[in-house]
Amino acid sequence: MNPAHNRKSHHSDTVKKNLTTRLNRIEGQIRGIKGLIEKDTYCDDVITQISATQSALNSVGKILLEGHMKNCVVDRLNEGDTEVIDEVLVTIQKLMKK
Repeated sequence: MNPAHNRKSHHSDTVKKNLTTRLNRIEGQIRGIKGLIEKDTYCDDVITQISATQSALNSVGKILLEGHMKNCVVDRLNEGDTEVIDEVLVTIQKLMKK
């Protein structure tokens, strides 16, 4: 079993609430995009909404990455676990593909 599956994040309640609020908003944006498509809205308008939603999702990713770097990665490095560097590099590559 991968040890990463046993790890937990250490987000404060404030950060969790912020992320949840952002994700709820993104969920609403996705439903809105679906509605635009169902209503045959002009393609450029739909694409603009998709772009805004992608930007919002990227913001969530940045918040999570920052918390991960400042907490989880620092903790693991302090424990002598240098494999976390490779893990972070792979994660950053995944984020940059988008």
